Amino acid sequence: MTLLMILAAVFGGIALMVILGERFGKPMDEQQQAKYSKIIPILVFVMLIAGLIKALA
Repeated sequence: MTLLMILAAVFGGIALMVILGERFGKPMDEQQQAKYSKIIPILVFVMLIAGLIKALA
């Protein structure tokens, strides 16, 4: 029963984020998208390396 309550809370939170994001979110311009597309792969790589180091330590 607890698991179902947790799943319902997670589903409700995600639904709320989607609804609010669609209602109040602004589309990104191309310049901002280009900036993020350069930064995000580097951050993902750093996080993967940090996770690997943490798992091995």
